[in-house]
Amino acid sequence: MDTEQYLDVFIDESMEHLDVLYNQLVELEKNPTEKMVIEEIFRAAHTIKGMSATMGFEDVAHLTHYIENVFDGIRYEKISVTAQIIDVLFSAIDKLNAMVEDISGGGDGKQDVQQIVTYLENIEKGIVNDELAVAVEEQTEISTNSLQTLTSIDEFEIAILNQSIEQGFLNYEISVELREDCLLKGARVFMVFEVLEQLGEVIKSEPSVNDLEEENFDRTFTVILVSKNNAEEIKKKINKVSEIESIIVNDFSVEEFRKKEQDTKASPVNGKKLETTSTDQSKQTKERRQASTSKTIRVNIDRLDNLMNLFEELVTDRGRLEQISLELDHTDLRETVERITRVSGDLQDVILNMRMVPVNHVFTRFPSMIRQLARDLNKLVNVEIVGGDTELDRTVIDEIGDPLVHLIRNAIDHGIESPEDRLANDKPEQGTIKLQAYHSGNHVFIEIIDDGAGINKDMILNKAIDNEIITSDQIDMLSDQQIYELIMESGFSTTEVISDISGRGVGLDVVKNAIEKLGGSITVDSTIGEGTVFSIQLPLTLSIISVLLVELQTEKYAIPLSSVIETIIIRKDEILSAHNNMVIDFRGKVVPLVFLNDIFSVPIEKEDDEFASIVIVKRGNNTAGLVVDSFIGQHEVVLKSLGNYLTNIEAISGATILGDGEVALIIDSNALIK
Repeated sequence: MDTEQYLDVFIDESMEHLDVLYNQLVELEKNPTEKMVIEEIFRAAHTIKGMSATMGFEDVAHLTHYIENVFDGIRYEKISVTAQIIDVLFSAIDKLNAMVEDISGGGDGKQDVQQIVTYLENIEKGIVNDELAVAVEEQTEISTNSLQTLTSIDEFEIAILNQSIEQGFLNYEISVELREDCLLKGARVFMVFEVLEQLGEVIKSEPSVNDLEEENFDRTFTVILVSKNNAEEIKKKINKVSEIESIIVNDFSVEEFRKKEQDTKASPVNGKKLETTSTDQSKQTKERRQASTSKTIRVNIDRLDNLMNLFEELVTDRGRLEQISLELDHTDLRETVERITRVSGDLQDVILNMRMVPVNHVFTRFPSMIRQLARDLNKLVNVEIVGGDTELDRTVIDEIGDPLVHLIRNAIDHGIESPEDRLANDKPEQGTIKLQAYHSGNHVFIEIIDDGAGINKDMILNKAIDNEIITSDQIDMLSDQQIYELIMESGFSTTEVISDISGRGVGLDVVKNAIEKLGGSITVDSTIGEGTVFSIQLPLTLSIISVLLVELQTEKYAIPLSSVIETIIIRKDEILSAHNNMVIDFRGKVVPLVFLNDIFSVPIEKEDDEFASIVIVKRGNNTAGLVVDSFIGQHEVVLKSLGNYLTNIEAISGATILGDGEVALIIDSNALIK
């Protein structure tokens, strides 16, 4: 079989099942006897094993087989879950992840898995101590050639079936046909599986579970069941599910299956009609699957990017139509433009939702890393994940991983205390790091919360003065929030001993720059003895943004609405001077002013001598007033890069084409506040 055409699907689905393994393994550690969690893990591992064996990635299948064995022991209470076992399972899943990533990068996924397999075998044998000592035994290599011609069941499933017979179980082949008028086939299949799982263990299904769930089959499906119940009892209980046409329950024999396969190979094909074999049935099932309508499809991200680019052009033309409609004031034209605006708005929502990915794609990789770092630092750390289903644009997801890793490492190294220190301060010896995500307006907030020692303001100030980040005269002018945010200045570090974990004095400026590059912001809050919160604010999408258009003389500029608090018009005699800066009193708070005409060197042709138009913007807890000549209004625009030649333009993040064809520069208010 040519498996190359299925490679992308294999990689995508393997990544999804790895996410399940990471998530559920965290839950298993908290609830070692929770059956639903164990079953979910077992199913995910079993699916990866089957897919990888089919695709010919034998090392992946080999390792997953032993992972599955351990979970099988946990499921039947032969193995008790301990911290050491969880450590080994995390390491095994990390190895699986590395192998799938290697395949994704064009490799063959082959890696040395013997050591981790030995660990898993020892767990299965009950050899578990503090270091999970490895018993030196001769390892028997699994043959991967003898059963490669089988299409209905693989070698591992055959081994399970043989083992079940030895333990007194019965193996059944059950075929179920749904009624022709069945409306919800997927629901009926689910109900049948619920019955079967109460009676025993489903080892195999044709079509696959995924195809059955997505209704990618005609009306008939077949399962292999391991059970201690008799055939009549099984048939009777399945019959209680409505909309079933027929049920056939037969004993399943591995030997007869092998014999049938050999007979099929030896049967003459010239001028004789072969009996229908399992291979033919599999082929017919595939044909029926291909004929049925799929409810979901996988789309390459490049196609979505192309679709987004085309829609961005549509948004630009929509703005032009709106401008022409206003100028001509034609009723029919205006109504048509309004309808186009509504429809394109709905289309925009659809396209953006297609690009959305849950932050769990990033979060699920962290528990294993946190456990390893905590072990290296001799600390006890628990991880909590909240809001993992919160969705972000795929582009943002791809970029946010590294900053989050840096923040988590910082929280473990600087935030969480040693078990001895925590007990001395009447705190649980195990610290907690909480990863939390949630929507708020057109933004997503991601928070990294620890219950550690908090940030020592005096230490921060002393280090900042030593590094010449601030002067001693500026200390009294800084709020607590501004002091905390000094740790994100370039070159700042409070760690006296440099290590692989603490970094080499780089500090968190890399994190701040990466987040601001995405159009986001980061704030820090802390309480001594109670912990620290890093809060990241990110835009839902990067390409189409809402802006406030303003004028500087005859030039037009755009300020992202995500940064705007309010617009005000004041008398110029209300502008004050403080510390050689122009400021205003805005709702009882002193806000510094930035005169954009000066920043962008706009020639002054005319000026209002009496009033000043000001846009109040924010960055974290800091605010500033951007002085402009006039406000135009709110618009949705397409953010375009200025290109490689204009990357260092101060306080400009990009440009956009307006409805009248003019180009407006987009102001980076974060840079101005800084």
